[in-house]
Amino acid sequence: MRLSQMLFVTLRDDPADAEIPSHKLLLRAGYIRRIGSGLYAYLPLMWRVLQKVSQIVREEMNATGAQECLLPQLQPADLWKESERWDTYTKAEGIMFSLIDRREQQLGLGPTHEEVITAIARDMIRSYRQLPLHLYQIQTKFRDEIRPRFGLMRGREFIMKDGYSFHADEASLKETYQDMYKAYSNILRRSGLAFRAVDADSGAIGGSGSTEFMILAEAGEDEVLYTEDGKYAANVEKAVSLPIDAEISRFTTYEKRDTPGTETIEKVCQLLNCSPTQLVKNVLYQTVYDNGITVLVLVNIRGDQEINEVKLQNELTKLAPEYGAKTIISLNVPNVEAQQTWTAKSLPLGYIAPDIADEYITANKQIHPKFLRLVDQTVVDLKNFVTGANEAGYHVVGANWGEQFKLPEQVIDIRKAKPGDHAIHNPEQTLASARGIEAGHIFQLGTKYSQVMGATYTNEQGEEKPLIMGCFGVGVSRLAQAAVEQSYDKDGIIWPVAIAPYHAIVTIPNIKDAQQVEIAQKLYTELNQAGIETLLDDRDERAGVKFKDADLIGIPYRIVTGRAIANGKVEVVERATRKSQEIVIDEVTTTLKQWITAAIKDKDETL
Repeated sequence: MRLSQMLFVTLRDDPADAEIPSHKLLLRAGYIRRIGSGLYAYLPLMWRVLQKVSQIVREEMNATGAQECLLPQLQPADLWKESERWDTYTKAEGIMFSLIDRREQQLGLGPTHEEVITAIARDMIRSYRQLPLHLYQIQTKFRDEIRPRFGLMRGREFIMKDGYSFHADEASLKETYQDMYKAYSNILRRSGLAFRAVDADSGAIGGSGSTEFMILAEAGEDEVLYTEDGKYAANVEKAVSLPIDAEISRFTTYEKRDTPGTETIEKVCQLLNCSPTQLVKNVLYQTVYDNGITVLVLVNIRGDQEINEVKLQNELTKLAPEYGAKTIISLNVPNVEAQQTWTAKSLPLGYIAPDIADEYITANKQIHPKFLRLVDQTVVDLKNFVTGANEAGYHVVGANWGEQFKLPEQVIDIRKAKPGDHAIHNPEQTLASARGIEAGHIFQLGTKYSQVMGATYTNEQGEEKPLIMGCFGVGVSRLAQAAVEQSYDKDGIIWPVAIAPYHAIVTIPNIKDAQQVEIAQKLYTELNQAGIETLLDDRDERAGVKFKDADLIGIPYRIVTGRAIANGKVEVVERATRKSQEIVIDEVTTTLKQWITAAIKDKDETL
């Protein structure tokens, strides 16, 4: 392609609304254009990148025996109501665009396609002889993000590959899950990316085991905790660890202490000269379920630990049936205004004890009349601990479970693992932290959707059984931007060879020089005929402008028909290393073909 004939406009300065380097560079280099909040046009260079990524995805998926299809973006609400996720996606998380058509039917724009594919399986799969079956698509998805940001990383419209598998038993599902683990690893390696596969929370998709594939980058929204021995890695939302040991309490008798102005852990520990590991922190949450019932949750956790709200929400979702509900609409620490809707009397905030009385909750049929009391494992074995006294300005010391306070029955792990914690698999290993961008996620769904939607098959014994399912997603457009976030410099993008929009760019420093133009056009034709995708910068611009643009758009190899042509050579510059060398004109095509093949092969063989 000739740049003079291409839709090619670059920007000198960073756009004001771009926050991270990859977002800035893709806008400046003319790869994407913002159309509205979280909405972007993929311009010609970007579309070529997305096609490269999609082709790698297709090749790896097809190699596993998965079959490509295309599912509708517009989905009937009835299907989502069957799976009991309509309220979760339109109310609790609020990420689904929903609308009413002219027939007064509710519809949603698909953020995912579990319901659609399960309905298809329900209608078409009858026998175990049809299993296992794996279908996938590469499709535009929609999410009504509260705060769209970071360009393609968290947009409201994005391209995703999602696949769904159907099985007769768990063993078959696990086999496909491992196939997908390998396929996803291949996709990221072939795309030239450094990544880490981590244990993850299943979120609203549901199911049991799940693994995220994180592209490592400083601007990543997710925190990954891992051990140097390579045997453990998890998203911080899912991570587990051994906390540091609690110090032995210096208090030996139970008593109430005057502790004015100590609403924080730091202040009370400073006043009482104690370690936060000796303190039981009591945090109050307000949970609203989808049937309108509000449940007040009191969580007891060690003073030096933080509550993992993803783990907490998962535990509270499990309890939803006890309150006649299916899912959670909201979970938060209630502010003063929220408290006024359910408190019978003023709470001693900052001084709450594990046994705060249920009488603080006002009588209201929408409010559950008792606190739900949950205790984290970190405080179960504490002796002579410090905690609130249920009276503003006072704490108690030397307290014990089974004496002054009853230990709540529901003991769970809801602490947030953090760097420096000891690993469970080997206490000699400590957790380290890295930032990552989620590019892929695989789930073992089990029968979560097939049971509620009635998707069954007949086994060898003639029995009707629910289909066992897997779910596997790759963010195609997110992966493309994540590649930029992982590889750039002060001058622009550095594309991995495998997914670069073009392999090479031939730059003519002076288009008024007939010899430069002739050689450039000859190389341009030869390279493309040899399968080396090549741009020709034949614009009437200064050489410096052309060189800057070439660096900005990140094409792996730049060929310059400059002064070296007097010696029968051209200058070839490798974008990633900036190494420059002069190569005989007749050897350029062969040399570049070898380099490109080696670069792509090197990534393929790192598996």
